[in-house]
Amino acid sequence: MTPVGRIVPAARLSRRTLLHATAAATATTVVGCSGAPPALQVAVVWNGSELARFREVVAGYDAKVQVVSAGNDIDAFLRARQLAGTSPDVAILPTSGLVVEYARRGWLRELTPAADYALPPGMADLLSPDGRRYGVWVKAAHKSLFWYFPSMLPAPPRTWDQLVTLTKRLGAGARAGDGPAPLAIGAADGWVLTDWFENVLADVAPSGYYEALAHGEADWRSPAVHTALDRLAELWGVDGAFPGGGRRALLTQYEESVIQVVHHRRATMLFGADFVDDVSRRFRRGPEQPETFRFPGARVADRPLIVGGDAAVAFAGSARGAELVRWLSGGSAFGPWLRAGGYLSPNVTVPLADYRDPVRRRLAAELRTAETVRFDLSDRLPGPFTGSDGVGIWRIMQDFFGDVTDGVPAGRAARRAVGQLAAAARSSGGGR
Repeated sequence: MTPVGRIVPAARLSRRTLLHATAAATATTVVGCSGAPPALQVAVVWNGSELARFREVVAGYDAKVQVVSAGNDIDAFLRARQLAGTSPDVAILPTSGLVVEYARRGWLRELTPAADYALPPGMADLLSPDGRRYGVWVKAAHKSLFWYFPSMLPAPPRTWDQLVTLTKRLGAGARAGDGPAPLAIGAADGWVLTDWFENVLADVAPSGYYEALAHGEADWRSPAVHTALDRLAELWGVDGAFPGGGRRALLTQYEESVIQVVHHRRATMLFGADFVDDVSRRFRRGPEQPETFRFPGARVADRPLIVGGDAAVAFAGSARGAELVRWLSGGSAFGPWLRAGGYLSPNVTVPLADYRDPVRRRLAAELRTAETVRFDLSDRLPGPFTGSDGVGIWRIMQDFFGDVTDGVPAGRAARRAVGQLAAAARSSGGGR
C-alpha cells in the first residue's frame, strides 16, 4: 500500500472529514450557479508536489477541472459525499480494493479507456469486477527497490543471502560504534512492512500461490507464508540492523526513515518504492544522488517485481466524469508530470524517451521487461484485512516485527503471525 488510502467505515466518519466534504461540495455548487457549465470535480489522494503536478495535468483538459485533495481520508471523504448525494465526478483511489467495493455498491460508472491504454500483466483486470471495467490506472509505483549512496555502499547485494550477510556485518559495526546501521525502516507505517513481506513472499511462493492468496482462494497457513516470515525474521532480527533498534523503528514513520539515510546518514540502505525520491529531494544533504538496486531474491534472475498504483474512477451520475477518466488513461495526458519528473506511468505505450527523469525511465523499462509482475497484495485484500493504522495486515506485520526485533524466537513469532493472518482472512472473507 502507498502512504495514502485508508478504508474507514461510515460510522467512523470524523467531524473534520464531514466538514471537508461539505465544503468541497459547496464549492462545486457555487461554480455551477455562475451560468457556466460547472467544473468537473476530482477528489485525489495526493498533496504537496504531487497535487500541484496533477493540477498541471488537468489544466490541459478541454473543460474546467477542480481538484480537491482528500489525503489519507479519501475513503471517509467519499463515503460522506455519497451519503450527502454530492459525490465528485471523478476520484483517484489508492487501492484496487476500493474500486471493487465502490463498484459493487453501485457507486461507479462503467468506463472505456483510451485506445492506447495498455498495462503490464500484473496490473490488468484488477479493476473489472464481474468482467466490467470501473477504473483505469493513472499512476504506478515500483515497489521492489532499495536506496543507497554509492559512497556508503560500493557493492550492493544481489541476492537475499548477500543482503543478510551484509546486514550482519554492518550491524556488528554499528553496535561497536563503527558506522551507521545497515537499514532504515519506517515500521510505524504498517504498509512499509507489508511491502517487505510481499516482495519476499512473491519470491518464495510456488507458482500461482500469490495470486490465489490475493483472490481469497488460498490458505494463509501455507508453508510459503511461513518461509517468507522466517526470511524476514532472519534479517529483521539482526542485532544492530536499525538505528535505535526495533522499538525505535516501530515509532519511525516512512518519511523519517528516508531522512535517516539521505540526510542524517544514520543508516546505509532503505527499502522503499520509487516515491522515496520525492522525500529525498526535499531533505537530501550534499550533492551525491542516491541510487537504487532491485529487491534481492533467492536468485539474481527471475526476481518478481511488485507494483502498486492509483486508479481513476467516475461516479455513477457523471457522464462528463467518465469522459475525463478516458482522457486521463491516454498516453499523452500526463505529459506535464512526465516532463517535471517524479511520475511513473502504468501505460506501457508511453515512449521511454518521454521520461525526463532518468530513474523513472529505467523503472518504466523494468515494468515492460520484468518476467514476473505482481500487484501489491495488501491493496487487494478485502475489508479491514487490507490494513490501516492499528488494523488488519498492517497491525499483524507490526506485531511480527516487534516480536522478532525483541528477541522472540523466529519460529514462534512466525506461527503467531500466521495464525493472526489466517484468522483475519476468515473474518473478512479473504481466504483461509
